[in-house]
Amino acid sequence: MDELQLNPLYEKVITDLLEKQYSVVENFFPLEEVLELRQSLLNKYDDDQFKKSAIGNWSNEQVMKAVRGDFIFWLDESKCNPAETKFFARLNHFIDYLNRTCFMGIAEQEFHYALYPEGTFYKRHLDTFQNDSRRKLSVVCYLNEEDWLPEYGGELAVYIPENGTERTENIYPVQGRMVIFESSVLEHEVKPVKQERLSITGWLKTRGEAIF
Repeated sequence: MDELQLNPLYEKVITDLLEKQYSVVENFFPLEEVLELRQSLLNKYDDDQFKKSAIGNWSNEQVMKAVRGDFIFWLDESKCNPAETKFFARLNHFIDYLNRTCFMGIAEQEFHYALYPEGTFYKRHLDTFQNDSRRKLSVVCYLNEEDWLPEYGGELAVYIPENGTERTENIYPVQGRMVIFESSVLEHEVKPVKQERLSITGWLKTRGEAIF
């Protein structure tokens, strides 16, 4: 096995996850790659390749406007454009680091583009299902315009258990910002957006079987 070189950025994420179960990183992806992903998302959306989001996993999928309002496009790593190829290469390097340093057993991943039109949201939820608990870490990287302001809404509200109570961490979708958190632990929601909100979102998953 090759000698593992310490990566300060990855170590920050690991430390954050251990201490508070979530991490916010500003420069995980270079700005150039963020802009390329943004353009890739917009191109696919303009070509009507997105579909309305749904609730539940593949065995129990239903569209519910009262719960979430985003549109999504699932990514296939084997059919990626150059921007997406760079995204997965960098992400796979991170996964390898997690598995070698933390023995997390990440075996697969699933990602999609997400676009929230003005006025949409995603109600409070967990990212794991009763019949499928393979999702270990939730990952989102924001692809919005550079000047995203608090009055645009769309913040990610993360609900953190703390000493028998709960506190809320509001994370705004600033361009290039990446958020990672434990899928089965932290409930979260996307607050109503005042203008289009763009991201690439997904999960790092362990081995196991879903029960249908």
